[in-house]
Amino acid sequence: MEPALSWTTGHPAMKILYEDNHLLGIEKPVNIPTQEDASGDPDLLNLLRADIKERYNKPGNVYLGLVHRLDRPVGGAMIFAKTSKAASRLSDAVRTRKFAKSYVAIVHGQPPQQLGRLIDTLLKDERTNTVSVVAKGTPGSKEAILDYHVLGVSAEHELALVQIELHTGRPHQIRVQMNQLGCPLYGDQKYGAHINKPGQQIALWSLYVGFPHPVTKEPVDLVSSPPSQFPWDLWDSRTYSQIAENLVSSSSM
Repeated sequence: MEPALSWTTGHPAMKILYEDNHLLGIEKPVNIPTQEDASGDPDLLNLLRADIKERYNKPGNVYLGLVHRLDRPVGGAMIFAKTSKAASRLSDAVRTRKFAKSYVAIVHGQPPQQLGRLIDTLLKDERTNTVSVVAKGTPGSKEAILDYHVLGVSAEHELALVQIELHTGRPHQIRVQMNQLGCPLYGDQKYGAHINKPGQQIALWSLYVGFPHPVTKEPVDLVSSPPSQFPWDLWDSRTYSQIAENLVSSSSM
């Protein structure tokens, strides 16, 4: 499905990728928390609720269910449920792995293989909001699995463009696992502070989200390309479009 050329009325404006009576798919701006946190900054969930209330002149509280999350500095495709039934069915799709998420990232260095799978055991420290790789069996830890595909290398900048498919949805998973591999994400201030400069924007983007519609069962494909700025512009914008086209095509098979 082609992204709709419409925008929410919230601040900042957010591109709507898909919307019907059951779902709202948007392009998340960078540096906005997905939901309310200790910072007290405006969060995506409440901004979108306010936007729906305004656009449709809805009285009372607006329901909007959070199906998945993106870290605050990360942008891209994201889906929300507009009814509790849709939220429940999408949660089931996530649990049964019928909910596909594909990311693109730019990392320092070059992964050891063009195609690889990373399996780590992660533990989150709620006090510091950081995640670390720990030994299997550590109390409170969870297994994390992702596949990566190196799409290109910029030898001049010692950076690589990587496509990432998540098989689990752990906090900070991509950032921690790629750092553990020795390839921290460009701009990641939390897990790559030893190599990144303060103020750099993390190069991690939610390129694709795909799932069966919770009511019609028809495939829903959300696509969002990263911004045309460094380091994303080291690769032609058609690169990202082609990745997305391949993902949409494979989801319909």
